[in-house]
Amino acid sequence: TRHSGYAVSQRIRKRIEEAFGWIKTVAGQDKTGFRGRDRVGWAFIFAAAAYNLVRLPKLLAVPT
Repeated sequence: TRHSGYAVSQRIRKRIEEAFGWIKTVAGQDKTGFRGRDRVGWAFIFAAAAYNLVRLPKLLAVPT
């Protein structure tokens, strides 16, 4: 915790954890209704794509 890289790591970690938190709560992936690795994997990919679509307007916004 004493080096500058730690602070950078924590900022990046927060950004990553926000995505997983959104996927679990909003996209309903906290307890999946699917069985099998393939179906659960596709459900996660679909939820991650939805998260990216939700973020897209904010990422494309032009700062004033």
